[in-house]
Amino acid sequence: MSARTILQKLEILADAAKYDASCASSGTAKRNSMGGKGIGSTEGMGICHAYAPDGRCISLLKILLTNHCIFDCHYCINRKSSNVARARFTPQEVVDLTLAFYRRNYIEGLFLSSGIVKSSNHTMEQLVEVARILREEHDFRGYIHLKTIPEADAEIVHQAGLYADRVSINVELPTDSGLTRLAPDKDARQIEGAMGKVKSDITELKDAHKRFKHAPRFAPAGQSTQMIVGADAASDADIVGKASRLYDSFGLRRVYYSAFSPIPDASAVLPLKRPPLIREHRLYQSDWLMRFYGYKPAEVMQATEADGNLPLDIDPKLAWALKFREQFPVDVNRASKEQLLRVPGLGVKAVGRILASRRHRNLRLDDVARLTQSIAKVRPFVCTVDWRPVTITDRADLRGLLAPKTEQLELFAA
Repeated sequence: MSARTILQKLEILADAAKYDASCASSGTAKRNSMGGKGIGSTEGMGICHAYAPDGRCISLLKILLTNHCIFDCHYCINRKSSNVARARFTPQEVVDLTLAFYRRNYIEGLFLSSGIVKSSNHTMEQLVEVARILREEHDFRGYIHLKTIPEADAEIVHQAGLYADRVSINVELPTDSGLTRLAPDKDARQIEGAMGKVKSDITELKDAHKRFKHAPRFAPAGQSTQMIVGADAASDADIVGKASRLYDSFGLRRVYYSAFSPIPDASAVLPLKRPPLIREHRLYQSDWLMRFYGYKPAEVMQATEADGNLPLDIDPKLAWALKFREQFPVDVNRASKEQLLRVPGLGVKAVGRILASRRHRNLRLDDVARLTQSIAKVRPFVCTVDWRPVTITDRADLRGLLAPKTEQLELFAA
C-alpha cells in the first residue's frame, strides 16, 4: 500500500479527533510574539473551535498523532479491533502543520491527542516531543493542550505539563464498573492516580513561581477530563456525583461530557442508539449550577427524576425550584444573592444587575423585566413592590406552563 500524503493523514486524524470534547482553551497564561520574538499568541481571534470565558473565539488545530491503538475499548472508534482507515503523523509533521496553519491565520493553538501505539510511554514521549519542538526550536507561544496517557510514567507526563498550557486525562466513564466492562485495558485507580500527580505538580510549581520569577510554569490552564454519557447504565445522578468528586479531589478546570455516538462494527455490549443530545446539555447546565450558582451536588441530584436522570423538557434549575416550591417566592428587594441565584430565569449577570439597581430604589416587576432576558420564567418565583404571584407558584400545571414549547419546523417555510 502506498504511503499516505499529509493531507490524507490530516483528513483521517482530524476526523478521528472529533469525539474528544475537552478542547476549550480558557485560563491559560497570556503570551504573544509582539516585539519580534517567538511565534504565535494565546490571545488572537480566528476560526472558532472554542470560546474563552470572556467571549474570545479560540481556534485550535485538533488532531490525533495516530489512530492506531493497542487498546480495545468498546466505545472507541479507534479501538484495536475497529475496521477503520489508519494513519500516523511523525512529531515533525504535526509541528509543520501547526506552524503552517498558524501562519495562514487558521489557528491559534494545538489540541493533540493520540491512540496508543507500541506502548503508553512511547506514545506519550511522541506527544511531548511535538510540544518540545514547538516551544524550544520555534519559540511557539500559542496555546497547546496535550491529552495525556495515565498509563505512562509520571515523569513523562510531568514533561508534558512543562510545555503545554493545559493537560487532560479522560476518566472515560462515570462508574468503575462501567470502565471495567467497556474499557478492560484501563484502570480507574491508575487514572485518578495520574490526575492526582498532575494536581500536585500544578500546585508545587505555582507556589515556586510565586517565589522565583524564572521558575517553570506547569500547565497554567490547569487540567480537565471528559466523561462519555449514555454508553453504560450510569444515571445523571451518578455522573453529577462523579464530576463533583473530581472537581473537589483534583482541582479540575473543567469536566466535559460527550454523548455516546454509535460507531461502525460496534460491540454487542453497547447501546444501539445514542442518548438524546439534550441530556448532554442538561449535564452541562448542572455543572454550571455547581460551579457558578452555589448548588451542592446533592441538590442537583434532587432535581433528577425517579430514574436518576435530569428531566429533558426543563432545565435542572427549574426542576429543582419546582420540587422545592416552599423556597419561593423570593423578594427581589430583600433576598440575598444566594437566594436570587436560585430563581429560575435569573442568571449571574441578571442577579448582579438586580443587586446594583435595588441600592437606589425599590424594584417593580417592570424593572426586573428590563434587567432579565425573560420575565415569564421569573415571575412565578419572585415578588416585588407591585407584584406577588399568590397562587401561581402552587399551580399543579406550572411545569407545563414554563417548559419550552416544542414546535414542528417546516422545511419550506418562508
